[in-house]
Amino acid sequence: MTEKLLPKNHPKLVNAWCSYDWANSVYNLIITSTIFPVYYGASTEAIFGDDGIIPFFGWEVKNTVIYSYAISFSFMVIVFLSPILSGIADYSGKKKRFMKFFTYLGSLSCMSLYFFTGENVEYGLLCSVLASIGYAGSLVFYNAFLPEISTQDQMDRISARGFSMGYIGSVVLLLVNLVMITQFETFGFADKTAATKISFLMVGVWWMGFAQIGFYFLKDKPTGHKVSSEVFGKGFKELKKVFGQIQSKQAMIRFLLAFFLYSMGVQTVMLLAPLFGQSEVGMEGDSLILTVLILQLVAIVGAILFAKISDKKGNKFSISITLVIWILVCLLGSMLTSETHFYILAGFLGLVMGGVQSMSRSTYSKMIPNDHPDTASFFSFYDITEKLAIVIGTLTFGFVDQLTNMRNSLVAMSAFFILGLILLTRAKLPKGKEEEVEQVVS
Repeated sequence: MTEKLLPKNHPKLVNAWCSYDWANSVYNLIITSTIFPVYYGASTEAIFGDDGIIPFFGWEVKNTVIYSYAISFSFMVIVFLSPILSGIADYSGKKKRFMKFFTYLGSLSCMSLYFFTGENVEYGLLCSVLASIGYAGSLVFYNAFLPEISTQDQMDRISARGFSMGYIGSVVLLLVNLVMITQFETFGFADKTAATKISFLMVGVWWMGFAQIGFYFLKDKPTGHKVSSEVFGKGFKELKKVFGQIQSKQAMIRFLLAFFLYSMGVQTVMLLAPLFGQSEVGMEGDSLILTVLILQLVAIVGAILFAKISDKKGNKFSISITLVIWILVCLLGSMLTSETHFYILAGFLGLVMGGVQSMSRSTYSKMIPNDHPDTASFFSFYDITEKLAIVIGTLTFGFVDQLTNMRNSLVAMSAFFILGLILLTRAKLPKGKEEEVEQVVS
């Protein structure tokens, strides 16, 4: 029986969709960027020594290297899985079911990090990989709901709202965790380690708990096709059909190529900005966490600001402005030396971080034909583009850093933004609220 659907742009439906950003963004900030990486490094060094060399299935490797490889591996898993799973989801009309699966996988894996002590390295990395797969996998199906809950003229605003709620939610829980860890005695913990491990449980509970809002209001559109052994073949055919449609749309191809190029810079700089501050500017841990908070808070303003710019000037203009600022951030960042200048640059970075992520998602959503049944398959290509960009971007950053230094790595990132900007100018994108989908997908 088909569930009752709320109309597009309905406040309850929009709020429910945005609430999932609030739910899952805590993983990205706390587990990926701040508390867990610090705990992982400190706990493994406490067990195996300050040189950072740890055993991993009989191999002796550096703790940071194997951690980065584990995260890259999780992205590659999603690159291979999401196209087939999205095809199956579209064929069966059950996107929410897949979204639930990856949500529970990710949130339970975050909770399982509570049992990581530093000595059980393989266990900790397995949980990290599964949490990353859960996060990335759920986003494919979450993003695919955007064209179903919003009309084209509202997509920029709703996408920006979702990212803003994600930034706010993740900052709220991070601040709670930081207070709990620094004031561990007040909260009845034996030490900082015990408080830190509780934060991993809180991330999983937060993610799983708030996700229920979206799960309640977002509705599947069952096609009547049963999930059986044949569904994999049907899902693959669904994917091939969407790929053929993308190939026939020059604007979409050019946008995805531009998105791929500038995402190599966006995702890499976002992930490695704190490391740059530590290695090149000499900033301490507390200062780096403050930098991350600046990035998240300013990103809220950026997401809203560039959505308004898009309403007036169009998506191409809005994204192009963010890319110009990204180029300047990379070039100026390669020359800065003071902590004060780093904070100022972090402010600009946060502004365009929120803007480019939000506008990229809504721009792609607008290019999917109205009421198309295969939104998950369309977004799987978007997700693959972004994940491959992360892998190639971080490898490029590390390669240039190894040959020269991290400052030259930033300069190399500016080249990706420049190439992405050039290609973006050649793509026909939405010009404002009034333009219909057909004009940009023809």
